[in-house]
Amino acid sequence: MIAKLTGTLDSMGHDHAVIDVGGVGYLVFASSRTLSGLAAKGDKVVLHTEMQVSETDMRLIGFASASERDGFRLLTGVQGVGSKVALAILSALTPEELARAVAQGDKAMIARSQGVGPKLALRIVNELKDKMGAMSLGPAGIGIPALVGNHAADAVSALQNLGFKPADAARAVAGAEEDLGDGASLDALVRLALKKAAR
Repeated sequence: MIAKLTGTLDSMGHDHAVIDVGGVGYLVFASSRTLSGLAAKGDKVVLHTEMQVSETDMRLIGFASASERDGFRLLTGVQGVGSKVALAILSALTPEELARAVAQGDKAMIARSQGVGPKLALRIVNELKDKMGAMSLGPAGIGIPALVGNHAADAVSALQNLGFKPADAARAVAGAEEDLGDGASLDALVRLALKKAAR
């Protein structure tokens, strides 16, 4: 499975980009927010990716950050939310705004996304409340983005992949970064967060 692409931006459409990696062009679908953040044609691009395979289709989805990819995975786990709807939501809301909307039960904020009606927005809030709400909370309910630096989302994701609950992973990473400072490497952040989470 392809988890990350590093290459140059070859071309871009309204819902996708073509990334040239060693002479191979990868067609990557993405949210408008991710696409608007890409560099100019010919410049270096780094995207976290998710491969989606069905009986009739195979597509690569790209994300500006691991937290956006995690949000996409949670959204597509909700009945009635496919990749297009998930990307529409992530075009309208940052991962932090989505987590806040879910935690606060703000279905109207989610319903602002193209193709998302009130019923689907309510289902998203209800199904993701326990899964996503905790991801946006630090030790005292403070938003993680205010506490952590560039590698925080990746570190939280790494801990979750090792089996830690979102809230525990978020608390451990926030605590590790308080000790290490904003400039900490991802490796150092994950190592210290693991020690804190295991206590």
